[in-house]
Amino acid sequence: MKPNLVGALVLIVIGVLFLLQNLGYGGFDFGDLIRKWWPLILIAVGVGMLFKRSAR
Repeated sequence: MKPNLVGALVLIVIGVLFLLQNLGYGGFDFGDLIRKWWPLILIAVGVGMLFKRSAR
């Protein structure tokens, strides 16, 4: 995937999560979600960098 596409998808997902929480559909705490799953963000960035290098 292109880096711009990955960044756009991440922003869309974050926006949807915030919107759902504001509309009352999100039964979660976004801050708690980030505190718990922050290593996944690092893994995703690393995998993205790996695929970016192998595509060259």
